[in-house]
Amino acid sequence: MSAIGQGINRADGRLKVTGQATYSAEHKIPHLAYGMLVLSTVPKGRIAAIDVASIKRMPGVMLVMTHQNALKLPKQNAEGKTGGSGGKEQSKPNQKQQPPNPKMSLLQDDRVEYNAQPVAVVVADTFEHARDAARRLQVRYATQPAQLDFQKAKLKLRRPEPQPERPSDTGRGNVARSMERAAQKLDLLYTTPMENHNPLEPHATIAAWDGDGLTLYDATQNVSGVRRTAAQAFGIDPEKVRVVCPFVGGGFGCKGSTWSHVMLAAMASRMAGVPVKLVLERTQMYGPVGARPLTEQRLRLGASSEGKLLAVSHDTVSSTSFVDDFVEPCTAVTRKAYASESLQTSQRLATLNVGVPTYMRAPGESSGSFALESAMDELAYALKVDPVQLRLTNYAEKEPEKDIPWSSKSLRECYRIGAERFGWARRTPAPGSMRAGRTLVGWGMATASYPANRKGAKASATIDADGSVVVRSGTHDLGTGTYTVMAQIAADALGVDVSRVRFELGDTRLPEAPVSGGSQTVASVGPAVHQAARAARDKLIATALGDSASNLHGMNANDVDAANGWLFAKADPARRDAMTAVVSRAGGQPVSADAEANQGDEKKRYGMQAFGAVFVEVHVDPDLGTIRVPRIVAAYGVGTVINRKTTHSQLMGGIVWGLGMGLMEKTEMDWRVGRAVNANLADYHVPVNADIGSIDITMVDEHDPYINELGAKGVGEIGITGVAAAIANAVYHATGKRIRDLPITPDKLI
Repeated sequence: MSAIGQGINRADGRLKVTGQATYSAEHKIPHLAYGMLVLSTVPKGRIAAIDVASIKRMPGVMLVMTHQNALKLPKQNAEGKTGGSGGKEQSKPNQKQQPPNPKMSLLQDDRVEYNAQPVAVVVADTFEHARDAARRLQVRYATQPAQLDFQKAKLKLRRPEPQPERPSDTGRGNVARSMERAAQKLDLLYTTPMENHNPLEPHATIAAWDGDGLTLYDATQNVSGVRRTAAQAFGIDPEKVRVVCPFVGGGFGCKGSTWSHVMLAAMASRMAGVPVKLVLERTQMYGPVGARPLTEQRLRLGASSEGKLLAVSHDTVSSTSFVDDFVEPCTAVTRKAYASESLQTSQRLATLNVGVPTYMRAPGESSGSFALESAMDELAYALKVDPVQLRLTNYAEKEPEKDIPWSSKSLRECYRIGAERFGWARRTPAPGSMRAGRTLVGWGMATASYPANRKGAKASATIDADGSVVVRSGTHDLGTGTYTVMAQIAADALGVDVSRVRFELGDTRLPEAPVSGGSQTVASVGPAVHQAARAARDKLIATALGDSASNLHGMNANDVDAANGWLFAKADPARRDAMTAVVSRAGGQPVSADAEANQGDEKKRYGMQAFGAVFVEVHVDPDLGTIRVPRIVAAYGVGTVINRKTTHSQLMGGIVWGLGMGLMEKTEMDWRVGRAVNANLADYHVPVNADIGSIDITMVDEHDPYINELGAKGVGEIGITGVAAAIANAVYHATGKRIRDLPITPDKLI
């Protein structure tokens, strides 16, 4: 039986539930000191004075690092190369110089650009001493006027730099002309708030220098990216930097970038002469390590009386920072969602004195799908057609932006299965027409969609003399099941039981892999693991064929296969040889192979996307406006499912987050000072078990021969897309009130 597709338990599950999994802050390092960040309390200005002297006299304090004494880092030129002090390359004359990474605040000057910006690091012999000293450090500021009004910031909109696959402006056809012909026109405005990541594991780094070599134990989704950033920041060879991260206690995008605290820990370690552990407090997770930005999205739809989309216009404004730009690409989902004869999209930025925004589960697609799928529901009501039928009428048989075939698309089947399992046919369309006693009942649905991303990755596989297998790649496990699914892929390729395979990850000494973001880990690293395992198997087969003592001696390699730890003749399975015996007779030396899997030009020839359909039931109290979600039914087409159990968990987690996005999540800001006021897990509302009813998930059988050799698409992010819109649509069906501003809280219904 193939290991692929089996819902086996997580390989790392026992370590986690017994507390044996070592997270970044838990590595045992001799002579460890403790660092604590000090964050600014004003949104813009300069540091006028810092009372360092009194803090240095406090018990256990070893270092107070500020802009006045911080290690001076080499500047970067426009090409990203180091130059000047500490760098190997000098910048060219008249070439612009900038900090090592504009996203980071590394105490190189006295400027403050947002509230909660790092302004100092205190290092002490114990965590308690460091925390006490950091809280007592007095910083005085010369404040300056800050831009904290989103509407005023919109008066100076900027067009962002185009990103690969995410241009700032797109268009096809003639929207104005198509709109003139439309029988039904809608012009709608939707907003989403700032939201903060809240993984159970906060950001954490241990930095340790050994001469000019640096080791970072960092909570990250990108060990290779951290290594590159550290090498660049300190002007050293990347080979002198090692980054270790065997377990990540949740990331959701916020640990995909290298933030200030990582380099500050390394700087403090260098200055203090000892390893330094720096762990962010929960309140420090709001500001210096990114958030989902504010968005304002204008959707204009024009359709024929039969419901055929003639024109779609989607214009998005998202908030960004004066420190560095970040674009929330809300229009990405609209560009590929439905067939329409004309379409135009735009992305613009409104700059605020806030921390740099960042990726948050399905960045762009989650916010964008709320607007698009809500607008489609509004169009369905305006046309008096069923919301599912409207989507089928505008079903994109080809990728509409590039006019190329889909690599695979099972969305019709997702609509069918989801509607059947939900009982959609029993829905009465009039708002307020369904009740359970006094409770208002609403049914809503939406399309889910997320790109099938992939990047190049490397892996190695080694068959040991005892028949065990070690497979390695410098990827990550964010709790998604990477340890498990990679072992399944390797076991299937090698022909051994999955219990015989150990997968190693989370270290830059291993073969390089891309960031674990964009739902691309399985689609990227999986093929590399598969190829490395196949190459090791083929080496073993070649050894057996050349061994006169083997039952397979002299055969053609194409006539030999492997299963259950045996090599055997395809035509005569009884003619076989144990893998352990082959290795033993060859001297007992492990058989190893390396592989690198890269994407070709498939994305130029095929549209690659995962799809799904989400159906939601809500119960609304007509007096209090409280909303309950007793059941959600969803169906997804995500290519080959490597592990049904971990895939189900990922999709369920995304759906739960979508519910939180729709009903609860919002970073409440005091816009007078630009600081989050609900910066804790008590006041920042996320769903708990009591908020969740039944979640019914179907994974549609789907074969994709083009995305990669496994046919696997990512599942980490598609689960959140469409859910907030489906909830909003269900709330309208229940109440007749259309809420276009997330989250949908009781005050908006009463």
